[in-house]
Amino acid sequence: MATTSPETATAPPRNAVDRYFKITERGSTIGAEVRGGLVTFFTMSYIVVLNPFIIGTVQDGTGSFLGGGDGPNFGMIAAATALVAGVLSILMGVVANFPLALAAGLGLNAVVAYSIASLPDMTWADAMGIVVLEGLIILVLVLTGFREAVFRAVPIELKTAISVGIGLFIAFIGLVDAGFVRIPASLATPVELGIGGSVAGWPLFVFVVGLLLAIVLMVRRVRGAILIAILTATVLAVIVELVAKVGPQGSEGENPSGWELNVPAIPDSLVSMPDFGLLGQFSLFGSIEKIGFVAVALLVFSVLLADFFDTMGTMVAVGGEADLLDENGNPPRTKQILIVDSVAAAAGGAGSVSSNTSYIESAAGVGDGARTGLASVVTGIAFLLATFVSPLVELVPFEAATPALVVVGFLMVMQVSGIDWKNYEVAIPAFLIMVLMPFTFSITAGMGAGFIAYVVIKVAVGKVRDVHPLMWLAGVLFVLYFTLGPIKDALGV
Repeated sequence: MATTSPETATAPPRNAVDRYFKITERGSTIGAEVRGGLVTFFTMSYIVVLNPFIIGTVQDGTGSFLGGGDGPNFGMIAAATALVAGVLSILMGVVANFPLALAAGLGLNAVVAYSIASLPDMTWADAMGIVVLEGLIILVLVLTGFREAVFRAVPIELKTAISVGIGLFIAFIGLVDAGFVRIPASLATPVELGIGGSVAGWPLFVFVVGLLLAIVLMVRRVRGAILIAILTATVLAVIVELVAKVGPQGSEGENPSGWELNVPAIPDSLVSMPDFGLLGQFSLFGSIEKIGFVAVALLVFSVLLADFFDTMGTMVAVGGEADLLDENGNPPRTKQILIVDSVAAAAGGAGSVSSNTSYIESAAGVGDGARTGLASVVTGIAFLLATFVSPLVELVPFEAATPALVVVGFLMVMQVSGIDWKNYEVAIPAFLIMVLMPFTFSITAGMGAGFIAYVVIKVAVGKVRDVHPLMWLAGVLFVLYFTLGPIKDALGV
């Protein structure tokens, strides 16, 4: 955790780009920003392929697929996903000058697909309208200063715990996405190592090679270590597929030693023309007519709360890894970061690709040297290019990109020394935040448990005045969030 903000550095800028993005001030170079931006893109580019599979395969309450037609419209969804992610990542870099990229939020897209769009009589346009409403409400909360005030009310120890918890979380994501850790077929345990406790199959071999290469290069302080590891592992994956004909994993568990998502085969064509027909296909208030105001309000609240706190945790984690936090654990230009993120939520709905949010995978780019918004601009440009070269994006398999997440997870966990573990009043809430993020696969759930525990412990030891009023409010909101299911049942929603 930084004790002073790099914004106070006095090194003279080398050119206009350097001056605008404060590259030299933050101890970086244009080359490092470009590399970092590309690393971030490669570690999160999977969303261009995965988002269509999540929201494109679900029929709405009228039996229609997103984009219309008798079947999924993967190409349209992929193009819109990449376009919105590209524009918003560039916006984050230019407006907030922070190395944070954005794209359709995983988890949130599943909520939109399975819990909103599939409701009786609901259409995809109605569901996306709810996402737009949620984004506009969050934007109002940012412009009034409320969202930033809540963020600043969080004790520094809990902000540190958030960074550490997210480090464990993204390392776990990397291990799971690569198939190095997976749910066993026997269901005897929640997870196991590889297949039946063994590292079996060529894809896992590619992952292990990529991970070891990234570790060795990082220890030897080679510039661009993570990007080199991703590219090398991708080349290895292509060779393996050409020789061994591994193929993909089946949706019903067939070929468990196959590639997790992308099969790294050389595409027939590197360029395809995008179809942006999904843009603007939303109905702002159509859902109220279908399911009623109370149900809409609850759905908006559930999506809003996840968006509200997820980005807070993400920007703290990325800022901590980049050494950009001040003595109170706040990143520079916090309000601008939150404004862009709020606009992203609404823009995702307007683009019919679900709420867009800040990606913790941005920490991979930071781990490879990114310190400014120029990296986000590079990531955004790469996403825009991906609308035309989606076959090339699909060339990089999970197994080649995810070693970056494991390595960066380690770097973020190093901040754990900033917590006073002898002070139970903050140590226990911090512990809950750190363990529940990976265990529940949710940043919001981990933060909620820690915030509630913090308030309860302070009350129990007679230190009510130590609790900021906004922490009380956050605690109440998280209680509502955790009990949203029973509340809906009681109201018959």
